[in-house]
Amino acid sequence: MAGTVEGSRGAAGGRERRRRGSARRRQTAPGNAGNAARRSHRYRHLINPLARQPGFSEDRLAAIHDAALRVLEELGIKVLHAEARRIFRSAGAAVDEDSLMVRLDRGLVAQCLASAPGVFDVKGATPERDVTLGGDHIAFAAVGGPPHITDIDQGKRDGSLEDHRNMIRLSQHFDVIHTQQINVEALDVPVHLRHLQVTESQLSLSDKPIFVFSRGAPQVRDCFELLRLARGLDADAFARQPYCYTVINTNSPRQLDIPMCQGIIDFAAAGQVALITPFTLSGAMAPVTIAGALTLQHAEALAGIVLSQLVRPGAPVVYGSFTSNVDMKSGAPAFGTPEFVKGAFGAGQLARHIGLPWRGSAATASNAPDEQAVYEFLMSAWGSVLGGVNLLLHAAGWLEGGLTASMEKFILDVEMLQIFAEVLQPLDASDAEIGFEAIAEVAPGGHFFAAEHTMQRYQSAFYAPLVSDWRNFGQWSEDGAKTATQRANGLWKAILRDFEPPPMDPARREAMQDFIARRTREGGAPPES
Repeated sequence: MAGTVEGSRGAAGGRERRRRGSARRRQTAPGNAGNAARRSHRYRHLINPLARQPGFSEDRLAAIHDAALRVLEELGIKVLHAEARRIFRSAGAAVDEDSLMVRLDRGLVAQCLASAPGVFDVKGATPERDVTLGGDHIAFAAVGGPPHITDIDQGKRDGSLEDHRNMIRLSQHFDVIHTQQINVEALDVPVHLRHLQVTESQLSLSDKPIFVFSRGAPQVRDCFELLRLARGLDADAFARQPYCYTVINTNSPRQLDIPMCQGIIDFAAAGQVALITPFTLSGAMAPVTIAGALTLQHAEALAGIVLSQLVRPGAPVVYGSFTSNVDMKSGAPAFGTPEFVKGAFGAGQLARHIGLPWRGSAATASNAPDEQAVYEFLMSAWGSVLGGVNLLLHAAGWLEGGLTASMEKFILDVEMLQIFAEVLQPLDASDAEIGFEAIAEVAPGGHFFAAEHTMQRYQSAFYAPLVSDWRNFGQWSEDGAKTATQRANGLWKAILRDFEPPPMDPARREAMQDFIARRTREGGAPPES
């Protein structure tokens, strides 16, 4: 129950009792576990009912798409991978082996776009963990890939395997995080073995769809085999459904390198998901205008999508974007800017134009989990949500332009993601919810605290915050005057202390460990470049 009647001592007393009770629940139930039990099913499969914000008029959208096709037809894209060039050439593309430039006819692009699925599921360990990408579906994933991690106790440091595993535990705990990620690099594990350990961590500590880096075919094969062992899949079952995803970044401007091409080929051949994501920073690796940056992004994404469909028509692929601007004084990337938001509107519109799911991001350039981190995250996230994003990456824990993962910011971001999830819930306007009888029951000047309508609903009527402290200044001060960041620190520690992984067949767990031991004896798999 919430709400006050100004000037009413009884109402104020009720408010204080409710706040004390809410505080006790937050202290004894990390992540507001009691409330999460009532709401978890609402966060696992989210639909975005909000009107999409266009970046451009329909004629200008068509002009950008046409200009991107001209880039591919007339200018081409440099493809460093010999097998990828062979695949393009076999499909009728113009390939110059001296310059390594590939030019794609717009008819070939249209043919490949027609075969790419607009909506598909990525499978978890159980059906309730499946994630649908495309249409009005929206899913969130935590920060991925930074080499460093930070918390307010130890400060910034190199990431470790245990740091990675702790972030997997946090991602598993919250239903509003829908897929796993390599949240921080395990720099204490040799690179030729790291892929084995970080993949095993995702599979043993979580039942959600997992992430696999594209760092060469041998590493990808190892990760696929671990996934099959953990999920009890034979090769045919694995090929029929996507169970994992990767991110493919083009080398903007207009270049596809060897590991990224290999990643597209490996994931398409296996029927797994590739998020084709140009990293087009306006003014640096892309034109200084947002329209120009999106045109380049669109051309590069189309090239990767075409390659995936040439390898396997119907392979699940996602249109990715990471268009933002740079600080023109220093060249540093900037996020959560007006340009980022407008770029997100345009990117979502371009993804819908070609009928593919869209991957966006929720980023910040802040170096600490502070006010800047919050407002840049919110601007980035709102731009993506209103743009119609289907998979929002880096949605929890991202700091320092993606160089650092933050434990406290992970919790603060989850609070904001849960609020997004609540905003996306349909607003019930049934006769019972309109509450004419409740209005009639309460006399003018009275209050609704004890009304029957309220008593039937107050326990679950409103979102119960994860981090926010709604007590008055005196109570907050007496309890240590903790900031939201300090409260987040206590929450992630409590979650990790009480964490229990989802059940797994012991035979499957043993099979994974045996495979890792064998591949370790064989020397693992160094990344390819």
